[in-house]
Amino acid sequence: MTGTTATATGPAPRVRLRHHWIVRVTHWVNAVALTLMVGSGLRIFNAYPAFARKGESFCCWPWEHKPIPDALTFGGWLGGARHWHFALMWVLVVNGLIYLAFIYLHGEWRDLVPRRGDARDALEMIKFYLFVRPSHPMQGKHNAMQKTTYFLLPILAIVQVLTGLAIWKPVQLAWITALFGGFVWARYWHFMTMVALIVLSFVHIFMVFAVDPYSIQSIVTGGYREDLSPEARNARPFYHLLPRWRDRAAEEE
Repeated sequence: MTGTTATATGPAPRVRLRHHWIVRVTHWVNAVALTLMVGSGLRIFNAYPAFARKGESFCCWPWEHKPIPDALTFGGWLGGARHWHFALMWVLVVNGLIYLAFIYLHGEWRDLVPRRGDARDALEMIKFYLFVRPSHPMQGKHNAMQKTTYFLLPILAIVQVLTGLAIWKPVQLAWITALFGGFVWARYWHFMTMVALIVLSFVHIFMVFAVDPYSIQSIVTGGYREDLSPEARNARPFYHLLPRWRDRAAEEE
């Protein structure tokens, strides 16, 4: 979908369809479901806020027996949180399968899979953000750092589901539990995968508002103005945010 509308000063900027409606719907379902699932998971964790069994110690968590603040949890109580957590698990699994099936059948997986040269391109983006490189590296739909993040998210989600199954049914699904080192370690990896998802999500949100707030339109309506892209504005975090910098960047070239 592209379109222009004539104005008194000439044709309006071209708006291109960037995200299919299936991508947009699954994105927002995932955002809501993941938020509630994290909150309910933290409430479940607070029922026993430690990884070591009673009378034992655990090497890799310095905050043993320190519960998560109630304000960050969801579900009210252990039983309620478990109901929410398991219900939302199926929402996320079905939603994720729909998304993965769509990007495979629609060919959008090509925009996300790692390619030779991505490490070099990611280094160039870092150099640009650090003002070592003056101009924004050329990119396609996503830059190399974005591609890496979007590629990792489904992998983390799969690990999250498997570790969740391992601690939900440690006897019936003993082979999955053993795969992650036993019940204690499966619970730990489940928690740490959640932390990784939260960190990546916050980095994603930060970069949207700090570098490309104009992309919010594309995940709501699908439309995106290429003339306001970070590349067109030569934009770094909180630098060259406004449209006028698009023209300044063009002049500098």
